[in-house]
Amino acid sequence: MPPPPPGSQAIGRVPVARVPASEVQPAQPAPQGPPQRGRATPPPRREAPERPPTANPNAAPVLTKFPPPFTVRISQFLWVMSLLAGAIAVVYIFVIREDQLPLIADAVRGVSEGRSDETYTAAADIIYWAVFGIAVGLLLWQIVLLVSFSNRKPNVRWWQLGTVVAQILLFLLSLEIIAVGDNGPLVRQVLLAQWGLALVALLFSTFRGALQWTARRHDVRRAGGDSAGEF
Repeated sequence: MPPPPPGSQAIGRVPVARVPASEVQPAQPAPQGPPQRGRATPPPRREAPERPPTANPNAAPVLTKFPPPFTVRISQFLWVMSLLAGAIAVVYIFVIREDQLPLIADAVRGVSEGRSDETYTAAADIIYWAVFGIAVGLLLWQIVLLVSFSNRKPNVRWWQLGTVVAQILLFLLSLEIIAVGDNGPLVRQVLLAQWGLALVALLFSTFRGALQWTARRHDVRRAGGDSAGEF
């Protein structure tokens, strides 16, 4: 039996050679097999895409309707109160017709004497219905003008000014014809209240905000929610 090589030791009767540490290879991990069916790997989570904008900045303006300015609302309210006072005056003048006709006939008799009673009665009827018709016509015309003013029609204020002037002329005429006798003071008060409310309403409608609101004609909402011409 040959002797063992140097650097080796004999274990029992089998010689074992010593291997240097630098030549020792590390153990390789065992390759992993395919994943089991019951434990599938979840896919990676994706981030949600950004929501598209609801408003297009390049979109065309849209016609809309904003509430009118404060001065316009006050003017409309005063016009409504003036119309209400005018309606009360018209109804009251119609109710007291039988009491006022003899007084109107006496006023006509004082101007021109020597006529028959039928002539004075007919003249009183004509005068009464003429004044009554003017009052009703002014009231209806002011209602039409108020609707036009609310719809921003141009040059409506000049027509409203004309009705206010006509109201004061009607009031002065009624002082000598209709607003006489025991019922005269109440007729004068109602007609004066109608005229005063209409005058104040017209003044409010000439403020800067109300004028710009009428001149704009339409309210426009720009793209992105912005609005144009709000006061």
